[in-house]
Amino acid sequence: MDGKNNTDMSDFILMGLTESEDNQLALFGLFLLIYLITVLGNAGMVLLIRLDPQLHTPMYFFLSHLSFLDLNYSTVVTPKTLENLVNSPTYISFVGCFTQLYFFVSLVVTECFFLSFMAYDRYVAICNPLHYPVVMSRTLCHSFITVSYILGFSEALVVVLFTSTLDFCKSNVIHHFFCDTTPILILSCTDIHDTQIMIFILSGCTLMVSLVTISVSYMFILTTILKMKSTSGKKKAFSTCGSHFLGVTIFYSTTFFTYLKPSKSYSVGKDQIASVFYSIVIPMLNPLIYSLRNKEVKQALIRVMQKGASGNHLR
Repeated sequence: MDGKNNTDMSDFILMGLTESEDNQLALFGLFLLIYLITVLGNAGMVLLIRLDPQLHTPMYFFLSHLSFLDLNYSTVVTPKTLENLVNSPTYISFVGCFTQLYFFVSLVVTECFFLSFMAYDRYVAICNPLHYPVVMSRTLCHSFITVSYILGFSEALVVVLFTSTLDFCKSNVIHHFFCDTTPILILSCTDIHDTQIMIFILSGCTLMVSLVTISVSYMFILTTILKMKSTSGKKKAFSTCGSHFLGVTIFYSTTFFTYLKPSKSYSVGKDQIASVFYSIVIPMLNPLIYSLRNKEVKQALIRVMQKGASGNHLR
């Protein structure tokens, strides 16, 4: 497709992760298993929180939306990746490619803000427990969710509008397993400096604002915990925050590595591994992190199962 610009280009070619048929088969089985666990884990978490009244608290309200978000942004990437492993290379239309990019960016940015609001929720719960029900009202929780989605989808719209208007006359071959910003920018034959600066500023601001919120929240949380005299109180507080902190660490470490660097430093091997981790693996890990380390979730699961068993017995 040399010499053609974006108005003539009808599709892109996704080269995928590997050209080895043996590796493709192994990765297909692995990614399919991960995706099934992701769907079951996140959908199960959403359903469990809805069914158990004792989980109708702000913390689990945010967690249910985080699970919904993980389920969706994994679905944006993984099915196409599985198709690519079976039929490599895979064609994707110009519109389909930027649609995938739009939803992926919007959901990832939304998750950044979700995680920061979840940190604020933990700050209020531990540092101001008496005012927690008043501060974390239903209205405020819904406002946080709404703002997160608005910011996420708005930022993604700007990124896609800037990127899709570039000229792609070098090649239509994307050396990646899904349509992401850097692999697409590399294909442009026009000056991408302004687009790169815009993406860097937007992603940098998103990451810094959310990380500052998380860092400040945890600084106050840690100070409050250290002042506690009760050992059991400290353990409960650390347990409450541990899952969220672990999830935040995993998510932001890979996101920083991938997006806060120039496109010239893009490495097919290293960047693809990072992309696999945050786009396919992390959505599977989140429900495991928040459930396996959480006694309330385990107890809620038992209550729901017992309720279901007793309902079937009465029939």
